[in-house]
Amino acid sequence: QFKLIVENPEKPVASGLQLKAFVEYYPDRIEDLQDKLILLVDDDVLYIPLLGLIPYCCLEIESEIDFGQVVASNKVISKEISIANHGSSAGMFQISYDGAVLASVTPASGVVKPKSKRTIQVDICTDVPRVIKEVMKVQLEGRGCTDVWVKAVVVEQVLKVLGASCGKVVECINFGPVYFGTSKTEQISLYNKSPENMDWVAVLEDNAIGGEMGTDLQRSTDAALQDLSLRNRDIDVSTLILCTPNQGTLLPYEKSLVTLCFSPEKFKGDFEVSDSSLKQDYVLFLRFETVGNRGGYLQALNDGATATTRNHPHYVDLALTGSGLPVMVTFNPGPEINFMDCYLGEQTEVLCTLKNESDSLPVTFSFRKAAHFNVSPQKGKIKRSSAKDVMISFSPRQIGTFKMKQIIDIIGTGIDKNNLHDLKTISFHQLYLSLIGVCKAKRKKILFTINPGLTPAISNATGQFVVDGTEECTDAARGAVQCTDAAPVAMLKSTQTRIHTHRLNRNCKGDALIAFPNDRATSVRPGEWDKKYRTIFTKTERYNFIDPEFAYTDCERLSIEAHKKYYGDFISSLRQRRLEKDAAREFAMYNDPVSIGIKPGEGLKSPNISITDFPKEKLQLKMPPLDDDCLLTSRKLATITSTTTNKETWSWLSPVPSSTQEKEDCSLTLTHKQLHQIFIGPSTIDFGDVCVYSTTTKELYIINNLLVHIWIQIEIEIEELQETSPLSQVVPPLTKTHVPIVFETITPGTFKRSFAYKINNQHLGHVLVLANAVPIELQLSARELIINPVPGCLAGTEFRATVRVYNPRNHPAGFIWKPVTTDRKPAFSIQPARGLVEAYSDLECEVVWRPGFNSPEEGEFILCVHKGNRIKLKCFAKVTIHT
Repeated sequence: QFKLIVENPEKPVASGLQLKAFVEYYPDRIEDLQDKLILLVDDDVLYIPLLGLIPYCCLEIESEIDFGQVVASNKVISKEISIANHGSSAGMFQISYDGAVLASVTPASGVVKPKSKRTIQVDICTDVPRVIKEVMKVQLEGRGCTDVWVKAVVVEQVLKVLGASCGKVVECINFGPVYFGTSKTEQISLYNKSPENMDWVAVLEDNAIGGEMGTDLQRSTDAALQDLSLRNRDIDVSTLILCTPNQGTLLPYEKSLVTLCFSPEKFKGDFEVSDSSLKQDYVLFLRFETVGNRGGYLQALNDGATATTRNHPHYVDLALTGSGLPVMVTFNPGPEINFMDCYLGEQTEVLCTLKNESDSLPVTFSFRKAAHFNVSPQKGKIKRSSAKDVMISFSPRQIGTFKMKQIIDIIGTGIDKNNLHDLKTISFHQLYLSLIGVCKAKRKKILFTINPGLTPAISNATGQFVVDGTEECTDAARGAVQCTDAAPVAMLKSTQTRIHTHRLNRNCKGDALIAFPNDRATSVRPGEWDKKYRTIFTKTERYNFIDPEFAYTDCERLSIEAHKKYYGDFISSLRQRRLEKDAAREFAMYNDPVSIGIKPGEGLKSPNISITDFPKEKLQLKMPPLDDDCLLTSRKLATITSTTTNKETWSWLSPVPSSTQEKEDCSLTLTHKQLHQIFIGPSTIDFGDVCVYSTTTKELYIINNLLVHIWIQIEIEIEELQETSPLSQVVPPLTKTHVPIVFETITPGTFKRSFAYKINNQHLGHVLVLANAVPIELQLSARELIINPVPGCLAGTEFRATVRVYNPRNHPAGFIWKPVTTDRKPAFSIQPARGLVEAYSDLECEVVWRPGFNSPEEGEFILCVHKGNRIKLKCFAKVTIHT
């Protein structure tokens, strides 16, 4: 097979020249050859080996595919391996797998070019937790059969609630007794026991079985039922329990600290409950869910949509218990304390006993300051079921009767909405005492001496001309007075007589102040420039000295008056503005079609309106958005979901945002709580048994429970789902719609694939599609048919019987009956001989046997289904011969 092509030189080859020789290899059989070429150079002999090798392939494949640990997320995940060809010719491979765990192997066969690689994609479905250890048989050309192991551990996405201090699983948090108006916090840890990130959200179950809100569990059954009938149960329990944070993302195997705050509030009903010691117990359930797993809130959908909503309940429930207690402090004496009358500068005391009637919690009190009253101690703490003495003293600082309202603050811990980790000290309750005290003035005896003159015995300030004790005097017109407690004195009421008034001053104005005779003009005193003073007797205008060193100038007085007027007008305008705001606020509060801005009368109560009283079409337009700081509750989610699902389904929506509002809404990055209020599902669409060459449709529901538009984009690259449309929709607020998922295939076998969708072009999700593609098939009601004669029929009459053809598939099936021919003349016939059976229906065929001298009593038909199965039907004619 080797051939040498060369011209040997006749002359020696000169230095620097070369000689070429060609060796050709022409193999005529599949085997490797070996030979040698002899080269004679002068006296030397060189042997050049020749090797002739047949081209062959050398295929090599990895022995294992390990997906590692993955989360059961209803998603088909892929991994690639390569088949390398190190040979010089192309090699073929064939992959066979007879299990049901692997979703697909693509391609299952092919050719690998020389000196290249071929990539094989292996898909597994993470629908259920399990350990995958499957083997694929790979037939490689030139190497035989090789085993390739596919390994994976599919685990459930587990969320656990651990104690913050102990690190153990916690199922219940007991806050214990807490005063109404105060708060108590507990901390827990959320643990993501899975190898992937987890988005979670907290949902408060306010309609769960076993929940109690504001019921005294220690009371009798009759009393509890009576209490329930008197109270309005429509309360927002999200104000009782605060959770921070109430949404977030946990990394694989990460722990996150969560603070729970219990803030009980006094439960008020339609009727006032006179029992001040009423205790209210609470039993609530807080559910931590992974985002998108809505649990039991999707009952509004039909059975096809909810069939798989509970397959993967990625949540954990935490029970929360606590009790709300009122402050029960009594006073002895009280609540009104009367002090003994005392004089100015003296003090009276009353010992008051404060008793804490609560047997569960202590009380911390603080007395506020009150004028003329002192408390010792002013602050203190009373243990449970204990008493404390407080000394309250009345120390008046002026004469009169004092009725003071003493406020006692009850101190506790309250929440800080900005930081729930640190509680602040607040006054959450006030108690009141009425303190009544009277301060009397000491009576002074005034002894007047006989004064024959007219100068007053007692000098008074300018402008005060009435002597103390004159109310006891009589006969003022005559001037002679007989006093009861003193000797007779001469007094004259100068303001009521004109005996000595100068004739020039008889017509003076009576508004002038009277100066006493001992008032000197040179006395240094503050004077008022606009006041006039006259003498006590002659009413002559007295000189009013004003010191220019200290007195205001005219400009300064005008400036002072201008400032007074400016600030007076400013305060008046503030008051007027405040009154206008209060009036506008009250008007807006009652400005509705029912009240029309009229404030209810005193003592009238408005009826309690429940959320169920509003028409559903109006409710969905006025649905308030859920606050980011407020917990999601199961009742709110159920209300929003029912409102949205009861709304008419939109059949056509815009594929892309067009308006300004839509563009603004669809560009938002949604929070975990907002994503939790969007349902796109079911997460698994199972078509069941589907015929090849058929088209089957199921609905993918989209429910937008938000008050903003969302943009849904479905990404489908699967050939079997290419007819699905529309793939992009802008869903309006509080709207339910659907996308028909169309499945069609020409390849029998199990189908497991997933497609992705995006919300607002940011948030990714997956939907798993399952189907079992089967060929078209028809079934018979019987494989053997016995034809009996009809009683009373004549000889030679045809025998008849029926057989039913069933179509259990979703595609119409065409059929034809083919008789099995024999040497004898056929005596059996069937009608209809061909036809079409609709999906999930049946058709009755009649078999006729015609008796004859040479008619066979047995016959066969073959039911041939177009692109489907073949079934054999045997027919027997039962003939009775009478002798």
